Amino acid sequence: MSEYPKAPLAVLQQYWGYDSFRSLQDQIIESVLNGKDTLGLMPTGGGKSICFQVPALCREGICIVVSPLIALMKDQVENLKKRGILAEAIYSGMHYRDIDRILDNCIYGNVKLLYLSPERLTTDLAKERIKQMNVSLLAVDEAHCVSQWGYDFRPSYLQIAEAKEWLPEVPTLALTATATPEVVKDIQEKLAFRQQNVFQKSFERNNLSYSVLYEEGKEAKLLDIFRKVKGTGIVYVRSRRKTKEIAIQLQRNGIRADFYHAGLSPDLRAQKQDAWVNDQLRVIVSTNAFGMGIDKSDVRIVVHMDLPDSLEAYFQEAGRAGRDGQKAYAVLLYNETDKKRLERSYELAFPPMTEIRRIYRALGSYFQLALGAGEGHTFDFDIIAFCQNFQLDPIRTYNALKTLEKEGWIMLTDAVYIPSSLKILVSKEDLYDYQLRNPKMDIIIKTILRTYQGAFNQYVHLRENQLARFLKMSRADLNKALAKLSQDKVIRYEPQKDSPQLFYAKERIRAEDLTIDQSRYHFLKNRYYERIKKAILYAEDPVCRSQQLLQYFGEEEVPKCGICDVCLGRTKAEITEQDFKAYQEKIRRLLKKERLSLDNIMDSFAPRRHQQVLKALEYLLDEGFIDKEGEHFFLNER
Repeated sequence: MSEYPKAPLAVLQQYWGYDSFRSLQDQIIESVLNGKDTLGLMPTGGGKSICFQVPALCREGICIVVSPLIALMKDQVENLKKRGILAEAIYSGMHYRDIDRILDNCIYGNVKLLYLSPERLTTDLAKERIKQMNVSLLAVDEAHCVSQWGYDFRPSYLQIAEAKEWLPEVPTLALTATATPEVVKDIQEKLAFRQQNVFQKSFERNNLSYSVLYEEGKEAKLLDIFRKVKGTGIVYVRSRRKTKEIAIQLQRNGIRADFYHAGLSPDLRAQKQDAWVNDQLRVIVSTNAFGMGIDKSDVRIVVHMDLPDSLEAYFQEAGRAGRDGQKAYAVLLYNETDKKRLERSYELAFPPMTEIRRIYRALGSYFQLALGAGEGHTFDFDIIAFCQNFQLDPIRTYNALKTLEKEGWIMLTDAVYIPSSLKILVSKEDLYDYQLRNPKMDIIIKTILRTYQGAFNQYVHLRENQLARFLKMSRADLNKALAKLSQDKVIRYEPQKDSPQLFYAKERIRAEDLTIDQSRYHFLKNRYYERIKKAILYAEDPVCRSQQLLQYFGEEEVPKCGICDVCLGRTKAEITEQDFKAYQEKIRRLLKKERLSLDNIMDSFAPRRHQQVLKALEYLLDEGFIDKEGEHFFLNER
């Protein structure tokens, strides 16, 4: 590939220090450097970002990266800058002037990668500026979001094909970790590939043992798991409240654990993440907010306390274990409650039109937004405060908002951290006069001028805590002083943001005129139902777990893994769910009275049931429900 200004392997060695590419990376890179639209399917941890970052540095010009994950965009930009690579990101919540400055730098500067959220790509401002850029590659991360067949469809992704109309010669690289055969086909169609071109690595993970354990007492089983399995782990739960509860329970039992969710401050999230990555913590208990873009290869176990609503989500999260190729475990703790919860979530996920219109009307009132206004604007959005203000049910409201998002009316993001910024608005002479008239402000202004160069010419990012410590004053007093300077029009000061954002993709209309695509609505509803059924089947069907997952992703002729709970016989393979529960309850009653030998237990069952009772005992013993001392079994009541 020597015809390119820089050879890919030389770029890899120069900026990343690796001597060779991982499987598929070099083939994908060669394909896009040859100008071909390319779809790369690589499992979690497979090194997808290298596939567009390296070609961006091989050629003249800029690579535009479309991604819906703001936190991941920011992390990648920061990491690229540490390697000496110029990169920028534009996303919801940013001030217009910052967007304007970044786009100008992409035209006239040496920026090599520009990360954009999908709704920003096709704004008039971005469109006009991108047309002036020397674009070498259009990269679409999380490409499954473009497909209605996928588990995370986002209508804003459908607009990416529009960008190809004004970048006709620029190749597109689409990347995803999870895609069924229907999604693979749909991605290429929706992104207007000139011809089909797919590089796919098998989703098989030979070193990862999948298990589904049927547990009523999940918390007790979780403790048992971490006593048996050494090394670092992730525990996924559904609610923020549960992250803290379970982390505390693990701590009380001598396991170094902490909790993580999107509601924590950026500093605290970074602190917890770093502690876990650096092995100061053994276990992180999190919602699905944790894991994206975190490069930790030696995770030995991932435990799901609840069944996710799609196998795509489960596969991606479970796949964070064992990226180093060493033996690792992905454990799902499952019971009847999970099944009922998923079925209930299906009922709530697609609210009626009356409810959707009601929420839409309330949004307009909440933001005091006039009819015809709002398009392209972003607002800080606290869904709990919003629900309290209008006496709305949070779950129903969230699902109505997600429907509005899928229909392209709005877009929701998790908390976005935007640092404080400041610019001096007056001349140096006027500033000096102000300092003479306001001696209390003098030391603050002098410290800002010494600490933050260029504040007369451009916005500078403030670190208020650091500045307050230097000035030996409280953060609250400093904020009051900055507000006073802003009020006196000496500076323009914008405090930091760290809140979820709501973006209006279209202007506000009357709620009565709000429409949705009914055929798409029912299609997505049916797909959601199918995904739930597949997830439940995975948990309940006694078939090799790896086979089930691989077949879901279109790999039909695959052998049994030999290391999952089914292959190792640690399952109720020959027992129906109903029979197993009956055996479990009877064995519990027997052992509650006294310790019993195997013969004593078997005498309580009909001879034709003995094989199944042995299977049930094996499972209950293995999973810690019962224990054994010498020849006698006893109930484990920890």
